Amino acid sequence: MAIILFVGFFYHNDGFAFDQIFWSWVARYTHVLVGIMWIGLLWYFNFVQIPNMPNIPDEQKPAISKVIAPKALFWFRWAAIATLVTGLVLGHLNGYLHEALLLSSGSTKNQLIGIGMWLGIIMAFNVWVFIWPNQKKALGIIEVPKVEKLASAKKAMLFSRTNTLLSIPMLYSMVAAQNLNLY
Repeated sequence: MAIILFVGFFYHNDGFAFDQIFWSWVARYTHVLVGIMWIGLLWYFNFVQIPNMPNIPDEQKPAISKVIAPKALFWFRWAAIATLVTGLVLGHLNGYLHEALLLSSGSTKNQLIGIGMWLGIIMAFNVWVFIWPNQKKALGIIEVPKVEKLASAKKAMLFSRTNTLLSIPMLYSMVAAQNLNLY
């Protein structure tokens, strides 16, 4: 629906231009969409799946660990990368990437965006360097001894919980920068 409205507004306004405004909109729309997927799955894992695993009968757990979790982790890790890339592209297109990443004191808006960017970078790093490699062991995608499997599950969970905590100030700084009059 949003795409139909967007195209309609552009045609209504004397044509359709593939200019900086268009690509900035595409980057922002994609960034928000994949960001919702990433953080939504992060919160699903931490508020739904992990706390309820002890309540699932043992004979039904393979449905989670062999079918649902691997597919959810696929979308989770690629949404993390897509969110990071589209956010960096958006910052570049709108001209604040360098200032935001350096947390320059030029504008509060760019500092807030920069804080959100750095938190997002740390979170994406955690996904690819700690969560996913340990989840592969915990889910049996990579065969390891039982002791290492249990340790990997705990490590993945701790980094996932860390990302959940980091997601709150990350989301706040991103939303605040876009919605407060901070120039």
